[in-house]
Amino acid sequence: MQAKEIMYSHTWSKIFLAYSLVSLFFTIGFLRAQEQKPGPTAPPPEHRVTRIGVQPAEPSPPVPREQIINHFAQKEEEFRLARPGYTSRKIIRLQEFGDDGTPSGEFEITIEPATTSSGKPYDKIVNQTTSTLRVLRFESEDLGRLLAIPMFALTPTELAKYDLTYVGKEQVDEINCYMFRVKPKQVERTRNFFEGLVWVDDRDLTVVKTYGKWINETGDVRMPELPFTYFETYRENTAGKFWFPNYTRSDDSVHRQEHEIRTRLTIRWSDFKPLPGVAKTSPPSVGASAPSSPPPVKP
Repeated sequence: MQAKEIMYSHTWSKIFLAYSLVSLFFTIGFLRAQEQKPGPTAPPPEHRVTRIGVQPAEPSPPVPREQIINHFAQKEEEFRLARPGYTSRKIIRLQEFGDDGTPSGEFEITIEPATTSSGKPYDKIVNQTTSTLRVLRFESEDLGRLLAIPMFALTPTELAKYDLTYVGKEQVDEINCYMFRVKPKQVERTRNFFEGLVWVDDRDLTVVKTYGKWINETGDVRMPELPFTYFETYRENTAGKFWFPNYTRSDDSVHRQEHEIRTRLTIRWSDFKPLPGVAKTSPPSVGASAPSSPPPVKP
């Protein structure tokens, strides 16, 4: 009797073990199926920032939109007329960056105001570093075109050519600003138009920062020797009444042999000084003839 009970006990133990193994097999299979089954997951982070496409954050500014636009446009015209009557020191820097984010090549040029023996103003190159650039090329004839980038696009006579959309409010340094998206209503082949964003001081209603590019019917406008398209420009208060650009930066990249090289252009203006006797409509020329010709700009 005891032998039969022991035999039955072993039999039930084997059955229970087999049942446990089968249950474990199906449980593992079910869990794996649950893991493989698609479900709601967090979307991957979006790293690309398209600042031009920013959408309006508020239905309207607290001050009437037309009042803001008309006021800063009038100021832009005042600044445009006043700017040629001021000289400034300029530092232009071109940089290339390695994979680790540190500069791998650089070229810098410093320009200061000067006058010829007849009193004609011009910009004189007073210093330039030895270029360590490997990709970018910058020649003396490029200097004039680079400094000729328009500073004041939204004057009263130009407003009718643009659509301005209120975006919202944002702080630039310590200045509270209204933001407007700017887009030309239509483009032409022979004229360049600004497209981007402007930041307007919410107290003085003057433009203190811009970000954007220049376009025409053929596409984006840029110098063929340089890759830069978008420019971020900050302004400073000069003589207590004029907001002139004092810092511009543009970041882009160049592709060489399946390798992308990050590049940067910065322009700094400083030491703004009035230039007596210069017609407001005649800005100082770059590289004008002088007793001592400016040295050539060669990287």
